[in-house]
Amino acid sequence: MNIAVKTETGSELRKIIRTGLFDGQTAGQAPDHLQGNVVILPLKYASNFLQFCLNNPKPCPLIGMSKLGDPAIPSLGSEIDIRSDIPRYCIYKHGKLTDQVNDIFDYWAKDFVAFVLGCSFTFEEALIQAGFVVRHIEQDRNVPMFKTNIETIPGGIFKGPLVVTMRPYLKEQIPAIFDLCGKYPHAHGTPIYWGDPAGIGIKDLQAPNYGDPIEVLEDEVPVFWACGVTPQAAIEAAKPDLCITHAPGHMLVTDIRSSQRPAIEAGMLDFQTQENTNSI
Repeated sequence: MNIAVKTETGSELRKIIRTGLFDGQTAGQAPDHLQGNVVILPLKYASNFLQFCLNNPKPCPLIGMSKLGDPAIPSLGSEIDIRSDIPRYCIYKHGKLTDQVNDIFDYWAKDFVAFVLGCSFTFEEALIQAGFVVRHIEQDRNVPMFKTNIETIPGGIFKGPLVVTMRPYLKEQIPAIFDLCGKYPHAHGTPIYWGDPAGIGIKDLQAPNYGDPIEVLEDEVPVFWACGVTPQAAIEAAKPDLCITHAPGHMLVTDIRSSQRPAIEAGMLDFQTQENTNSI
């Protein structure tokens, strides 16, 4: 079920998600709140995935991690439960998408580590306030996402193509958009490319790999940002026996303001210590 809703805070949206009344995409929800992509993996894959994030900070800006087996991420919100607070989850088994669900209580395990990566939905309110139209919000659609011909830097078993989001703008607007988005490095920051989509291996703007197609007007230029769905392409290639992610566009909406970057060191040290203990 998906009721029409417009929330002002992450906490408000998460409460509605838990009731089962909202499972939609989160663009435009909780303005001026940090949104995050989510990847949940068994401990045996966690160090590899962490290295993948550190090697690719543009598509994978790490903003939060859970402690081993703990569904809470207090650095992002005091009441977050990563098992229930995302509108829709994707279940991957051996790199194949096998199911989409609204909570993961039945899948949760004591050896899980959850990673949260910044999302470009975070800076869209700033774009709107500055007078720049965000077309997919205007059309009540999910942002279009595309696999490119740009390869990420491998991190252990994880590697694959860079995924990008697209928003169209007038050519003369791009410098100001570049400057504005540069204030949000924890949410993908500045665009990576603009212009002919073929230059980064995209054949058809009306056929995104994820999300929805949106209109690009005749005088507009497609502008592309690195996207936090990039790990899902890497998961398809790495084929871990189990991985859980957010459904593209269906983010964890936090209690953190858009301009803030939370600390993550405690969760990182916890799972690395546990992993080293398990290997002795």
